[in-house]
Formats: sequence, C-alpha cells, structure tokens
Amino acid sequence: MKVLIFGSGGREHALAWTIAKSGRVTEVVCAPGNGGIAGIARLVPVSLSDLDGMVQVAIAERPDLIVVGPELPLSLGLVDALQALGMRVFGPTKAAAMLESSKSFAKRFLQRHQIPTANYAVCTSAEDVEKAIEFFHAPIVVKADGLAAGKGVIICQSRRAALEAAQGLFSGKLLGSKEQQLVIEEFLLGEEVSFLCLSDGKHVAPLVAAQDHKRVGEGDTGPNTGGMGVYSMDTLLEPEMQEWVMHHIARPAIAGMASEDTPFVGVLYIGLMMTARGPQVLEFNARFGDPETQAILMRLDCETGCHLVDAMEACIDGRLSETEFRWKPGASACVIASSGGYPGSYETGLEITGLEQAAKVKGVQVFHSGTTLAGGKLYTNGGRVLGVTAAAPSLREALDLAYEAMGKIHFDGIYYRHDIGHRALNKSKNER
Repeated sequence: MKVLIFGSGGREHALAWTIAKSGRVTEVVCAPGNGGIAGIARLVPVSLSDLDGMVQVAIAERPDLIVVGPELPLSLGLVDALQALGMRVFGPTKAAAMLESSKSFAKRFLQRHQIPTANYAVCTSAEDVEKAIEFFHAPIVVKADGLAAGKGVIICQSRRAALEAAQGLFSGKLLGSKEQQLVIEEFLLGEEVSFLCLSDGKHVAPLVAAQDHKRVGEGDTGPNTGGMGVYSMDTLLEPEMQEWVMHHIARPAIAGMASEDTPFVGVLYIGLMMTARGPQVLEFNARFGDPETQAILMRLDCETGCHLVDAMEACIDGRLSETEFRWKPGASACVIASSGGYPGSYETGLEITGLEQAAKVKGVQVFHSGTTLAGGKLYTNGGRVLGVTAAAPSLREALDLAYEAMGKIHFDGIYYRHDIGHRALNKSKNER
C-alpha cells in the first residue's frame, strides 16, 4: 500500500510513524510534512489552506489510502473533493466536520440529541453577549465559533471580562480574524479527559483515554495553547466509566450525525469534563488530537492486534464492528518543547541539537511538530516544536524517560512544562 497523509505537525508524525509499521505499507507520503517526518516519509510541498493544491497532490500520487490530519483541510471539504474522484479517504466530510468547525453547530447538536454538555448561549453581537451573560455566574467561558488552533477559548473571571473578550473576538483583535458568532458557556469544574474513537458512520471503536495540559504555565496557569503535554494510562478512565461515555455520548453522537444525513466517518475526538454531575462534553474535534495522538499511538499494540491502517480501511468500508484494538498496559506521556514566547509571538529558524542523544533513551520517540530540515540540520518552524514521548509500565517511569530525553535537546528559547501528569501523580500519592 501507498499511504498519503496531509498535515505537518506532531500528530502527522505519529500517524506516519505508526502507519509505516504495517507490513502492508510500502510507502508513506506526507504533504507538506516537517523535518522529522522527512526521516520516514517522502515529503510533497503543499499549503493546507489550498484545496485545489491538495487535490492535485492526491491525483499525482494516486495513493491507496489518504489520511487527512488537521482540521483546516477537513473544514474546506478535502474529503468530499477526494471522494468525488473515487479515492479512499479516512476523515469526515465538510458537513460532518462541522462538529469541530462550528462550536454553535456542535452545541445545538448536543442539545438536539440530549448529550450532556454545559449550558450555553450563541451570540452574534456584543449586545447579545451583554444580555446572555446575565444568566451565567462567573467564571464564564467565551468561545470563538470557528477554528482557532486551540486558542479560541477564554475563561473570564467576571461578566465585564467576558464582555471584553467577546468584543475582542468580534473585532478580530484576539485571533486576527473577526468572529461572526460565538458561544457563551457555563464554566464546568472537574478534570478534563480526551476520549477519541474511530467511527465508520454507524459503529464506534474507542481508543485509550488521555489527558491534555492546555495552559502554557506550570500548575495550569497562563493562556491556553494547542497543548503543552499529555499522558495516557490504564486508570485514567475506568472500564465502567468508558462504557458510560460510549453509551451516553459517543454512540449517540455518531447515531445523531447519521440521523441528520451527515454520517461521521473518521476520528471523533470528545473533550470531556468529568464533573460532579457526570461527564460533560466540552468540545468535539473531527480528527486526531495533537498532542494526544502521540501518547495514544505509543500504546497501540500493532504486533498482536489490529493495525491502524486496517482500522482506517474498516472505517471507510463500513466494517469497523470487526475491529478490535489492543493496547500495551501501563502508561505513556508526551512533553511538548515550544518556542520561547508561544502562544504569543516567537522566533523560528533556530537550530535544534541533541535529537540523536534523545532518541537513544529507551522507550522514547521524539515526534516533530514544528521543524524544518535544511542542509542536513533541523531548525524550529513553529510554536510547538517537538513532542518528546515515552511509554513505560507506569506514568512516573514514562515521564522520567520523557524528561531525561528532553534534557538532551536544545534550541535557543526552548520552553517546556516540568509538571505534565501532576494531577495523576498527586492523586496516586494521596491515595497511598
């Protein structure tokens, strides 16, 4: 098989790394890819905002399977365009991807299908916001309606702050583009869990759960980012709770999309808040999470169970019910190395050293998120640069390995959190 992956981040590096393991796969092509992916796949230049350009790449390559990684190509309708050409594509159509590309669509969908989520209001003007926030207690969550690369959620400590955040989103000051509408939401207390599952439009197959760390600062402080680190472990979601989420959230969501003539085929990422009143849906994503994918795929047992390529093909063919994933017991962790200044302004083009030494740490895989290869050297090319990922029998061991490897890597301004997994480690300490 020849597999073409669209994307350029850590998620796509992890997907390429996993897909390349399959004995059926003879070639992996990635468009546009990054410096790290270049080590395992042939790279083809393309802009992920250029629909026609991506279609032309697929026509030129004629792959047996296409995997669409990021949200932007999905929201542009890349899957629809490629399916119209008779190509086998893993990912949801433009209409199905609205679960991610429009927060207001997702909230109304959740309400229609009685899936548990926070109370909300959809607003199209600052006047709407002023009226709506009277019904919410602080803190209040303000969300951009469209795609915002993980930066469109603002937690406001007062109604005045919520109104100012809304004005910033409507004016374009906060994200650079003007929002036409936004969502005001009740603030939920609890722990966040990322629950990803594959779907063929009817059936659902869960992956292992993970927990992301969105805030840039230690102790979950500072602005939201696309994710500063993540871990996955057996006890993050007990079997009974996983089945509850499948029964009350995942299956109803897939059935709901099918009932509205927009069957969802691909990965449904369910962002959950584990509250006192039970799991609530914070958000849907219509693709693999980043950095969740890095930690999750490190635990996939490709040798004895279903391979990811097989599962993707089963989704396309509507036979996912035949698929069963097997997972390595224990835990995995991914720590993100970011550029100094991220998620604000940052410098790129800085040389990265120490990657060979980091790769020698047993149980570690370094996934590249924002790198470029030039003259045989690797340079930074994004806000999130690397995802240093490790798998081990316990979370403590996985984190120790990831941080040991991280300590060998350097570029000017390198920044990473030193407390990934702190909630789980503190919980296990308290239980002892």
